Amino acid sequence: MPLKKARYIWMDGKYVKWDNAKIHVLSHVIHYGSSVFEGIRAYNTKKGTAVFRLQEHIERLFNSAKIYRMRIPFSQKEIIQAILKLIKKNGHKACYIRPVVYRGYSQLGVNPFPCPVNITLATWEWGKYLGPEALERGVDVMVSSWSRMAPNTFPAMAKAGANYMNSQLIKMEALTYGFTEGIALDVNGFVSEGSGENLFLVKDEKLITPPLGSTILPGITRDSVITICKEFGLEVIENLFLREFLYIADELFFTGSAAEVTPIRSVDKIKIGKGKRGPITKKIQKRYLNYANAEKEDIYNWLTYV
Repeated sequence: MPLKKARYIWMDGKYVKWDNAKIHVLSHVIHYGSSVFEGIRAYNTKKGTAVFRLQEHIERLFNSAKIYRMRIPFSQKEIIQAILKLIKKNGHKACYIRPVVYRGYSQLGVNPFPCPVNITLATWEWGKYLGPEALERGVDVMVSSWSRMAPNTFPAMAKAGANYMNSQLIKMEALTYGFTEGIALDVNGFVSEGSGENLFLVKDEKLITPPLGSTILPGITRDSVITICKEFGLEVIENLFLREFLYIADELFFTGSAAEVTPIRSVDKIKIGKGKRGPITKKIQKRYLNYANAEKEDIYNWLTYV
């Protein structure tokens, strides 16, 4: 689905018309993938437009930039205020928000230091990432032949543009073979995550999710789900597990700002549980969306109103 154009994009402190938001073709980021970014959702709630966990997303953006030695020329507070103003200027009630920090135009070569650090903020209207029916019916996935990067090769804790070349390989393979998404293993053969989502497994009313050591992105939705599980008295175990454990799970689901809480109904054409959204997934999904849509008291201060 093509992007639905908005009115403005924020570039280095200026509001630029959507079609005029351009960078030079010889910018460092184009040739070497030198960018870090975030994906954030704003929801149309009964109390007005609200961004879900905006502060945490911007903190992660700055952490990603720090890992890659990129000094962002704005404060976190300035970026947050610019995002809220951009949503207003674009007239969005609900939207997806994409901040991206990148090495711009100056010199070309692997050394990025001579190039400026630029930042762009964009917002657009976007539906359900894995399809409009995915939240209820679930998705069919495969275990990818592509592994996640090994530790000390790429920093998995940074949400970096270059890391998503790996994600693209996982996603393209899955789509080519008729699946919605792929699940990657880590370099040691343990389950890691999807191309753009963290993963939870339910077995005997306990939840298991891969640890950060499995080269996963420290997901903010993942963290939200762990918090929600505590409300229900559900035990969450962060532990390594093998591919075959996916097949015998009672329930599986993805988490992510784009995917929200998406059930997995089959892996490698093996039905998971009853082949549809399970009761624990449904309960967690409902509670998550209740918080995101301001249908439940915001006891964690997760919402920032526009």
